[in-house]
Amino acid sequence: MVSPKYTPGLVHTPVTPFGAGDAIDWKTYGKLLDFHLAHGAEALALPMHVGESVSLTGQEQMKLLDFALERARGKVIAHVSDAGTGIAAQRAAHAGKAGAAAIVITTPYYWTPPADMLLAHFDEIGAATGVPFFLWYAPEEMRGPKITPDLVLKLIAKRPNFAGVVDSSNDWQFQINVLSSAQRVRPDFQLACGTAYMGSAGANGATSQFSALAGVAPVLVRRLYDICRKEDYFEARKVQEQVAALYQIVKGGGFAGLKAAMRAVGRDCGIPRPPMEPLDAARGERYAAELARFDALGAEPKGW
Repeated sequence: MVSPKYTPGLVHTPVTPFGAGDAIDWKTYGKLLDFHLAHGAEALALPMHVGESVSLTGQEQMKLLDFALERARGKVIAHVSDAGTGIAAQRAAHAGKAGAAAIVITTPYYWTPPADMLLAHFDEIGAATGVPFFLWYAPEEMRGPKITPDLVLKLIAKRPNFAGVVDSSNDWQFQINVLSSAQRVRPDFQLACGTAYMGSAGANGATSQFSALAGVAPVLVRRLYDICRKEDYFEARKVQEQVAALYQIVKGGGFAGLKAAMRAVGRDCGIPRPPMEPLDAARGERYAAELARFDALGAEPKGW
């Protein structure tokens, strides 16, 4: 059993490459995982939403996890979310037995359960495995039930392997309130940044970061993370502005935009699965042109 004190560090969240017939491109996926591990990733979280998890079958999700665990020698955090509690709990149990370092869960897809049922949902999933688990709070993506400091405290009382919250809200009040409340009863409780804004999250106590942009600019992301861990936030601001500018370029295209940006730097992972649409040729060319003008990418690796 992995200790609930597990601190993820800098976590890369890989995309899922697709090839002919929208099938998973396993050869490219292997190259992608190797790339992340060679360029600053302390762990890989997958398949996250940026990895198009909701477009994958349950069997595909397990195969991706097993493939990554073998490739990354256990440095994997398994995303196990689902609309059904039992389904997510089964994924959590599989991930723990397969050797995942931790699991991450978000609120149920589509449903909006009341607070007591949301607590029961997380409790059952966490009970399905002995490895540390994290709640991922992404209110803009997962509209409906909210993760609150009160829910966090109740879950801490129930589950000794509840290790922390990954926050994508960029809400400094939530970050401070949830971390200070949780650490009063569980001093090892972790706050992780789930967005590109490690500067502000780090100042509020985040010790880890989950990054999708690391697929495009791993050197820049690593530099920001390292400066924030040293708590040199004056220096971090300059780098944070560069990361934020890159995020603004990429975010408008969603998953397709991220894949287009990766293609522009020589790491082609195909296009999204339907119903997500790829960028048209003209927009893809604009992405490539914007990235070519982005000076901060000069120190980044090109290709694999």
